[in-house]
Amino acid sequence: MEYIWLVAGFALLIKGADFFVEGSSSVARLLRIPTIIIGLTIVAFGTSAPELAVSLSASLADNNDIAVGNVIGSNIFNLLVVIGACSVVAPVVVDKKILYGDYLFGIIVTVVMLALFVTDRNLGRLDGCILLAIMGYFLFHMIRNTLASRAAGGGGTQEDETVKPQNPIKSVLFIAGGLGAIVWGGDLVVDNASLIAESFGLSQTLIGLTVVAFGTSLPELVTSVVASKKGENSLALGNVIGSNLFNILTVLALSAAISPMKVDVLSVFDALFLIITSCLVWYMAKTRGAVSRNEGLLMLVLYGCYTVYIIVR
Repeated sequence: MEYIWLVAGFALLIKGADFFVEGSSSVARLLRIPTIIIGLTIVAFGTSAPELAVSLSASLADNNDIAVGNVIGSNIFNLLVVIGACSVVAPVVVDKKILYGDYLFGIIVTVVMLALFVTDRNLGRLDGCILLAIMGYFLFHMIRNTLASRAAGGGGTQEDETVKPQNPIKSVLFIAGGLGAIVWGGDLVVDNASLIAESFGLSQTLIGLTVVAFGTSLPELVTSVVASKKGENSLALGNVIGSNLFNILTVLALSAAISPMKVDVLSVFDALFLIITSCLVWYMAKTRGAVSRNEGLLMLVLYGCYTVYIIVR
């Protein structure tokens, strides 16, 4: 029965995130908020809402290993599987501004997370507030630059004019229903993943790094692969960077701020692996200005090897 509820939880998370993004984007258009800012804030929050719901639920239930494992596992999955799968569909072209800006910032943020892990093997409320402050700076910096760029270019975008917003009442219902589904789905995933782990004698860290991380990263995977099939594969890297930043600077930060958590030594090694793979993907993208199909296959194989390693250990 736990498996049925686990799948139901994932379904609620994914569909809830979809409804939330659609409703929120519609409200933003009604308020004439620029589309690019919608993407940086509302859509980024929506696609990472499953991770947020699961980690907060786990933190409140004192299942901190799932909360930490979910964030690190999701980031590794986004990096190796999402970008890897998109590269197999079509080479992912990389914008140099993103590569030398947001991507490097993401690596620095991951290093900061690792430093907080190893300081005293405890992620407390102060650590959570530090991460949230970095997220606030990142959003302020991105929105300021975007508005300055739009002012220099002048006018709105065609997308703003052609995309019709929904009825306001329907939009609010989508937002409320989506959030409700996300919260309920998060509870179902954490509770039943914990029960399954206990029944097989598996650690919560393993479940968080594999099953939970895969399930909560499905929105990013589906969004990026669909974009690649439509010839918009350059969006894949930006999607992954935004999601990974949100996972560390908001999901993990809020979890720590609500309920301080002990950090398992294995999570330190996983965070180190995330930094190494981030640098590897950065180098791949830098060499030819794109991640090729062969490199994408290599990334998928690397994720497979890593999964075998964390199961064996």
